[in-house]
Amino acid sequence: MLKSFFIFGMCMLLTGVLPVRGQLTGELSSDDRRAVRAYHRAEEALLRHDPSSAISDLQRAIERDNAFAEAHLLLAEIYFETERFAESIPSYEKAIGLNPKLYPPAKYRLSMAFYRTGRYADAVEWVKRFIDMGGYSPVMAERAEDLLIRSRFANELRNNPVPFHPVNPGPAINTRHAEYSPALTADEQTLIFTRKKPRQETPAPGQTAYFEDFYISHYREGEWTTAINLGPPLNTPGNEGAQTITADGRHLYFAACNRPDVVGRCDIYYSLREGGQWTRPVNPGRPLNSTAWDSQPSISADGSVIYFTSSREGSIGPMDIWKATRDEQGHWNDPVNLGPTINTSGSEMSPFIHHDNVTLYFASDGHPGMGGLDIFYSRRNEDGQWSKPVNIGYPINTHGDEFAMIVGASGTTAWFSSDMEGGHGDADLYTFDLYQEARPLAHTFMRGRVYDAETREPLAAGFELFTLHDGQRITAATSDPHDGSFLVAIPVDKELALNVSKTGYLFFSAHFSYTDPGSAAEPYLRDIALQPIQADEPVVLENIFFAFDSYDLEKASKPELDKLYHFLLENPSVHIEIGGHTDSLGSDEYNVTLSENRAGSVRNYLIEAGISPERITYKGYGDTRPVATNETPEGRAMNRRTEFRVVRPEH
Repeated sequence: MLKSFFIFGMCMLLTGVLPVRGQLTGELSSDDRRAVRAYHRAEEALLRHDPSSAISDLQRAIERDNAFAEAHLLLAEIYFETERFAESIPSYEKAIGLNPKLYPPAKYRLSMAFYRTGRYADAVEWVKRFIDMGGYSPVMAERAEDLLIRSRFANELRNNPVPFHPVNPGPAINTRHAEYSPALTADEQTLIFTRKKPRQETPAPGQTAYFEDFYISHYREGEWTTAINLGPPLNTPGNEGAQTITADGRHLYFAACNRPDVVGRCDIYYSLREGGQWTRPVNPGRPLNSTAWDSQPSISADGSVIYFTSSREGSIGPMDIWKATRDEQGHWNDPVNLGPTINTSGSEMSPFIHHDNVTLYFASDGHPGMGGLDIFYSRRNEDGQWSKPVNIGYPINTHGDEFAMIVGASGTTAWFSSDMEGGHGDADLYTFDLYQEARPLAHTFMRGRVYDAETREPLAAGFELFTLHDGQRITAATSDPHDGSFLVAIPVDKELALNVSKTGYLFFSAHFSYTDPGSAAEPYLRDIALQPIQADEPVVLENIFFAFDSYDLEKASKPELDKLYHFLLENPSVHIEIGGHTDSLGSDEYNVTLSENRAGSVRNYLIEAGISPERITYKGYGDTRPVATNETPEGRAMNRRTEFRVVRPEH
């Protein structure tokens, strides 16, 4: 991160360190004229922004006079500003040892170098020496206290490691080039990632010598297939990266820079997969993108919310995490900053929102960590507020930069990129079992296809998944129009309501729960046949609920009632009858009255919502039309139902 401030740092060296040295010690401490000349050449090299030549000249000066304190100090500062922290340490120690008063902030810089190289106990010792020395500005005092807190915190993390056993998935995915930015579908069987490779041709002036492309691999029979280039229209001669996909693997968002249609420096783009083919990427434009830097998107499982990194106006630090929601027409609303709980005066980036839409993983150098960018996680409560971020711990985090971690839908396995020893070349992708405390809410998945019940032709139908206890929508998706396939993420240990609908067809509803996460080997399969609208075809409203011995609709019924309302809106010539049914317990008169009142409650809801009363009749059938035995609790539950049937089909 400091490299972007290198020029500023070099100016600080020339306008700050050297005058301070002169004020404290007068002339340079060396009497060796060749050493002094080499030192002055180093100063001139810095003015030309040529740190490499400055380092060489300072090394020559030190060879001539190893007691040349100013040369050791300036060499240490150059190493520090160019993030060569380990090399800066002996130079700082030598300069301080030769003349402790030469440049008092050197003790702070030395402690920071120890911190950035993972030597946290040494960092604590030296920053305490700096604090005890006194005589510095309030701003410097605040920085020193912050470094002391961070160093102690990092040392505590180091002394209490979390379980971490990274596994390299092998040469099918990783090569001698850099692989990073992984993205997984809900079944964790399709992986899309970015690979950075050198260009074949000699780059033109001002162009990068590397390019980034998307690659894809599938998990088959216990191993990953050899990754292949996704090709056009996704990949271009330019750079594409930092991609994210929805749970079904059909909606891809990614970052690209310097394109003809770009709004800012870098923008977020979108592509849709239909029938196995990706559409030409489009720029959603404003307000999702801005004139600043917008990148590193993370899309929610259903594609309705996107988190991303931006330097746009309103950010708290250089890079902040923002969020945007999509309206019913598919347009992105104005993004909002996640606020000071997540964002700091430092940089926050590479967000990843899990399929639970509650757990957010991100990288930060602003929250207390181990040195560079660390991975954190936070959870959103029912009020929409984020919890205090938690450092995911050592050795997942180190004194280097860690970022762009994702977690599979099941919540047990994480992916990230690292250049750790033992890889295939540059940065490789790794997987590891995520320890329990850092896991999101467990999810599994359901896969299948939607088709016409009569012709068996595939259909593009809309999916909606709700939690029964509060009627909250947690997933919305659409099946592929070419083959009818769908893949949706499903939370574990929740009672769920599923609605599948398409204009011109009777909608499908069901409720269910899953108690164990699914796996790649044993996915949940469910093909859904939609019946074209026709008269007298009964549809059970599986998710209509009443209080016991009452015709008061429960809150959990709202999503199903709204689906029936939209069905009538989309098919304006359809007339329906609402039918109420009971089990055989109770008298015939009681059952007919209760079932009629319940059917009437459904009719009243639809009329109050705006459906013409002439389009809806209702009737209570009591226990006269059972669909199962009344001799068992399960059978009686099936007989207690609300149905509708079309009494005037659409023409």
